Formats: sequence, structure tokens, C-alpha cells
Amino acid sequence: MDRIHDVVVVGGGIAGSALATVLARDGYDVLVLERQTSYRDKVRGETLLCWGVVELQRLGLEQVLLDAGGCYATRMVPYDELLPPAHAEAAAAPLAGLLPGVPGALDVGHPEACEALATAAAGAGATVVRGVGDVEVVPGEEPVVRYEHDDVAYQVGCRLVVGADGRMSTVRRQLGIELQQCAPRTMGGGMLVDGLHDWPAGQMSLGTEGDVYYLMFPRAGGRARLYLMHDLAQRGRFAGPDREKAFLDAYQLSCIPGSAMFAAAEPAGPCVFYPMNDSWVDDPRAPGVVLIGDAAGWNDPIIGQGLSISLRDVRMVADVLRASTDRSPAAFTPYVEERRERMRRLRISAEVVTALSATFTPQATARRAAYSAVFRTDPVLGGPRLATIVGPDQLPAEGFTRQNVERILAMG
Repeated sequence: MDRIHDVVVVGGGIAGSALATVLARDGYDVLVLERQTSYRDKVRGETLLCWGVVELQRLGLEQVLLDAGGCYATRMVPYDELLPPAHAEAAAAPLAGLLPGVPGALDVGHPEACEALATAAAGAGATVVRGVGDVEVVPGEEPVVRYEHDDVAYQVGCRLVVGADGRMSTVRRQLGIELQQCAPRTMGGGMLVDGLHDWPAGQMSLGTEGDVYYLMFPRAGGRARLYLMHDLAQRGRFAGPDREKAFLDAYQLSCIPGSAMFAAAEPAGPCVFYPMNDSWVDDPRAPGVVLIGDAAGWNDPIIGQGLSISLRDVRMVADVLRASTDRSPAAFTPYVEERRERMRRLRISAEVVTALSATFTPQATARRAAYSAVFRTDPVLGGPRLATIVGPDQLPAEGFTRQNVERILAMG
């Protein structure tokens, strides 16, 4: 045995590095094993909606992401084919102060956030090893982790292994933990762009026009992450050598005032699309092991909950470790049960948002118009939509029943 640690975290992305930082600050001996030597833009989630900011603040990590270039959007304007631009601006949702002490939704680059959190973990005293090869986890009361680095094999012991190694988690697969998935509903992708200096500072936007659903998250200095969702039948629509131009052309939407600015924007990262779906793990634990983040299942990115989910996972697992010295699977029961219900509610939210905004039929347009007129004043009907901003645990349970979903789908 090369060394004994308190916690070994497999995966040094958002979830893994955030947990390592928090635990190292508490005095735990933490080892982080990360496959990548540098973090690359893979068109992943880059916004923390208001409930995710609450988790970030509770973890004491807000300044880390602000120093990494994060900035707050203070309002959301629903530019959409259903509304003249002036009406959309009048219907803007304030994000600042929506939850106590929250300045808005935090937009930050994914690679930059990973780098900042990994650096923070190391600065707090965690051992962060990058460029790791194969990792083997042996569960048990005293779990063992074997890994390769620079052609040298290592074996370490610990009290707990945390699997934070993403969607294709090797920890999850080694332990035989079943990942359940629903069928993809849409194709979704995005691109980082520069040159949007005419876009109002602090304003994010989303809406539907024609056969696309767009989401726009601004950052400082005219930079923004743009996303588009379209029908599965159009797979490959934004592919080929001219995909960046085709993507920016699609953003010249009549519902957005001054949308010609997007044609002049400069690509600052790859343009990549993926099938959008939900997944979940009913029980993300084994003796001496617990999964967090995408390793424990992910939400359909159409509602932008990935970073918030990861930080809630981090906070709940950290709370378990702080509460007692018990590292048995039973100690993580509160986390498992809360996450199971949280992910169930967010699956409902993703289903509803897809039916309202990314289903491109006349019936769906009528449904979206009817729903838009009532969802802010009816916490049950509005629950699946509002949950994405204030958190799935802040709305009435009735909003996440099949009966309520059917009411929404029948609207219009």
C-alpha cells in the first residue's frame, strides 16, 4: 500500500474538485485522480441557476468561480415567436434577489471552472494527480484504489471512494451499479462565441422560433455560450465543415431584436451536438463507495441543471462526512433518498419543457401560449418550469405528479 487517505475522489471535474476543496478545507486527507492533463471545451453546462448558486455559496466556492471569469445574469428575457420583443422584455424574469442573497444566475466557462476548482483543491491541501491511466476500485469497509500514472502503478487505501468520473464512469461500471436512461427527446448542442458586445450585460434569454429552441448565456467582454435544440429527425443538421456558420445563421431569429449580431460573432470553441436524455441511478453507493455528479446519473441538459445537481451532491455528501465518522452505505441514505426524488422531479421538468418549447408542432405552440399565461401564478402547474430556477424541492409535490403533467400536456 503506497498510502492511506481519508477520501479518494475519482474524477477531478466540477463535482470531484468541488468536493475535494471542501473536504481538504475541513482537514481531510484527499486524493483526486483525474484522467485529463488539461480541461477542454466539450460544450457542457455553463450556468448555475439560482438554486445552484445557493449550493455554491453554502460550499464557500462562489469566489472561486467568480475569479475563474464567472459573471451573474440578473434577468431572463423570454424572446419567443409568441411575443413581440417589447412584450418579451416587459415579461422579463428578475433573477437577482429571487432567492435570498443570490445575485442571479452564474455563467462560467466549464473548462475554466474545472481548472479553478482543481487548483483550489490543491491549494486547500488535497493531492491532485492529473494524467491518470486505468483506475480500479475495490469496495469494502477499507476500500482500495489502484491506478496508473506516468507508467507507474500505485495502490492506495482510504475510508471512502467518491466516484465523480462523469457519464461513462468506470467506478459505476466496475461496481455493477445500474444506470437507467430514457430515450433521447431532442438533439442539443452549442458553441462559445466572441464579439457579442451589443448584447445587454447581465441578460440571458431563451425561447422558441420555428424549428429551434435556443438558450443564450452571456459572459463578460462580449463572450457568450449559445445553445440550440432541434428535432431528432434533423440529426446532423449542424455538422460538416460549415457547421459554425450554419449554427450562427440559425441564431438570426426574428424574435430577438438585433439578431444580426450573431452572424458577425466569432466562434471561440467547438460546435458539437448530442442526443438529449435523462438518466438516473436508484442507489449510487456500494460499501466504501458513493457516486456524485454525472456518475450517479444526469438530467436532460435542455433545462440546464447539471452544475446545480453536482453541487447539491457535493454539499450533501460533505454533510454526511461532517456529521459522523460512519462511512457505511447506511450513512449516505439521506443523500440517496433526496437525490432520487430530486432527479425524479427534474425528469418531470425536462419532459414538460421539451413538450412546451422543443416540440415544433402547432399543438405545442398553442400549449406553450396557454401555459405561459398561467405558470408564474399557479405553483402547481408552474412547478416543473419554476423548479429549474428555484430548485425542485421548493415547489409543491403535486406539481410533479403524472396527473399534473397530463394537465399541462392537454393545454392549448
